[in-house]
Amino acid sequence: MRFLFTCGGTAGHINPALGVAGRIKQLVPDAEFLFVGAKDHMEMELVPREGYPIKPVTISGFMRSVKPKMLLENVRAVGRLASACHLAKSYIKQFAPDVAVGTGGYVCYPVLRMASKMGVPTAVHESNAVPGLTTKLLEGAVDRILVGLEESRSFYKHPDKVEVTGTPVRVDFQCLDKASARRQLGLDADTPVVLAVFGSLGAEYMNGAMEGFIRRMGKSGGFRLVYATGKRYYEQVRGRLQADGLWGGSIDVREYIYDMPKVMTAADLIICRSGASTISELTYLGKPAVMVPSPNVVNHHQEKNARVLEKAGAVKMLLEGQFDGDKLYDTVTGMLADTAGLERMHQASLRLGVSDATDRIASIVLGLAQKGKKG
Repeated sequence: MRFLFTCGGTAGHINPALGVAGRIKQLVPDAEFLFVGAKDHMEMELVPREGYPIKPVTISGFMRSVKPKMLLENVRAVGRLASACHLAKSYIKQFAPDVAVGTGGYVCYPVLRMASKMGVPTAVHESNAVPGLTTKLLEGAVDRILVGLEESRSFYKHPDKVEVTGTPVRVDFQCLDKASARRQLGLDADTPVVLAVFGSLGAEYMNGAMEGFIRRMGKSGGFRLVYATGKRYYEQVRGRLQADGLWGGSIDVREYIYDMPKVMTAADLIICRSGASTISELTYLGKPAVMVPSPNVVNHHQEKNARVLEKAGAVKMLLEGQFDGDKLYDTVTGMLADTAGLERMHQASLRLGVSDATDRIASIVLGLAQKGKKG
């Protein structure tokens, strides 16, 4: 069997594809794979690192603005899309896949659109709570729409195509429990642990709020704080905290958290963004969270994601610009003091998660591939 995957732009789009491909490889050892990604994007590095071949297309998103410069860029984007469709068609013709699967990113549109036109069974996975433009445009063309959350089903015009599969998480999240994660990290079994993380580069507003949070907390707070500043801000934050005598003790400030699955598993409460990958990890582990959606995401996807979890009782949401370090500290300490409330959030989060997402998606993809082979 031959499997064509397309994904791009962020790790949240790439990792699910790699996870499903890896599972299919276990189930069908002689399977052949081809990935198609956006030229010069991170998938061109991450996918080959996992041992899969990848072909590039040049594509970009459309600007949501009527300014002359943006309109000109949209004209160029149309040209790139036409070229991407032509190149995708040639890749599909050469590889002759039994199924084509997209897991997010602009590159999914030309690849899945052309695959559908050429009679190849297709599926698109949407990990955000509300479908993005690419998924909306593909809804009428693909055979199956796979979504991360049950609440997402209502946003589609073709509910018969929609299946709730969850979003795959990295295998490292499946290998630890809370007690063993704490032992490996050298953390006390009974002291509450709070994790704060806002992306690999960090976020200026959140770092300012966290500095205020730490000043309220002090070096000997009633809980352990593990806080990632992001690479862009680490030296600045470290300098200010050290000058104020707020370095060390129960505060563990890092540039980047390289053992994230272990630290997330050990945590009692997480302060974080609300991207699709983060949500899949939180709900897999059932972690209560204070979510602060990034305001710099197209179509407010992160805020919409967070509102779904907040409505379900799994998280509390705060919006940038509407709180400071004091309010964040009061929110977190209030949640830690309410152990019954944390347990309710834990259970609500678990209900939203799908523990066997990778297997569910792999099963659907294999079913479509068998259909394609018969065709």
